[in-house]
Amino acid sequence: MTRITVVQGDITAQQVDAVVNAANSSLLGGGGVDGAIHRAAGPELLEECRRLRRTQLPDGLPAGRAVRTGAGRLPARWVIHTVAPNRRAGEHDAGVLRSCFATSLQQARDAGAKTIAFPAIGAGVYGWDPHQVAEAAAAALQQDPALREHFEEIRFVTFNATATQAFSRRFGPGADAQ
Repeated sequence: MTRITVVQGDITAQQVDAVVNAANSSLLGGGGVDGAIHRAAGPELLEECRRLRRTQLPDGLPAGRAVRTGAGRLPARWVIHTVAPNRRAGEHDAGVLRSCFATSLQQARDAGAKTIAFPAIGAGVYGWDPHQVAEAAAAALQQDPALREHFEEIRFVTFNATATQAFSRRFGPGADAQ
C-alpha cells in the first residue's frame, strides 16, 4: 500500500528517489521551487537541462508534460521537471495541472523510483490556489491506481502553512487519499 504523506519543508532536502521540480518551460532555472532545486543540484543539473533543450525539447517543455534528469547534488537520484499552466497568464485548465502530477508519476515509475516528493505544483508564481493543486494531485492519483500503487511513498512537500493545510486536508488522516 502506498503511503501518502504531507510535510512542510524544503523540497531540496528530501531523501527520496525522485524529486519533482515545478519548472518553467525553459528548464533552465527560475524562481521558487525551480530556482531552489537548480541551486541545490548544482551545475550538473543545468548542463543536463541545456542538453535536453538542444536535443529533445528545443521549444521547451510544454505545460502538463514531464521530463526526467539526474539530480546532481540533491539527495535524490532523479529530478522530474514539470510545467504547470500559468493562471496569471490566463491558463486555467485544471486538467493540465492534473497532468503535471500524472506524467511526473509515470516518469518516476519508468525510472524505477519507489519514493517521490512533489511540491505544490503551480501554487507559487503561477497563481493556483493550494486547494486546487491538492485536488489536481488527488485526481491524478485516482486516475491510475496501478501507477499509484507502484510507489512505497508519495510525499507532498509544501512551502507554507496555507499549502500544508490544503494538502493535509486532502491527504491527511481520515482523508480519502485513494
